[in-house]
Amino acid sequence: MRDPNDTGIVNYFMVFYDKNMREHNYYVYILTNKRNGTFYVGVTNDLIRRIWEHKQEIVCGFTKKYQVKMLVYYEHCEDINAAIYREKIIKKWKRCYKISAIENMNQTWKDLYYDLFFG
Repeated sequence: MRDPNDTGIVNYFMVFYDKNMREHNYYVYILTNKRNGTFYVGVTNDLIRRIWEHKQEIVCGFTKKYQVKMLVYYEHCEDINAAIYREKIIKKWKRCYKISAIENMNQTWKDLYYDLFFG
């Protein structure tokens, strides 16, 4: 017979809930260095942190080399596989499709990072 004071079932539920029922947030994003400039497409689970890293030039690479720091477009996904798939699709888009997507979301090409951070 199970002891009613045994918290094992509660602990199991909390682990199950944490792994399977919490909301997951993943983002696909486009950065640029200026309007109609160089594009970078990425994916992350923490958009604010990742854009901050780009802005601070934490990681050496493409975005640091080309000064690509302006967040001009992003999409939210709840599944990492969907986010990675979407990133691959967007990377294959022609430049004009990327520009169209950016302008549909962000006509003025403003840096959306500040809206996210202070919004």
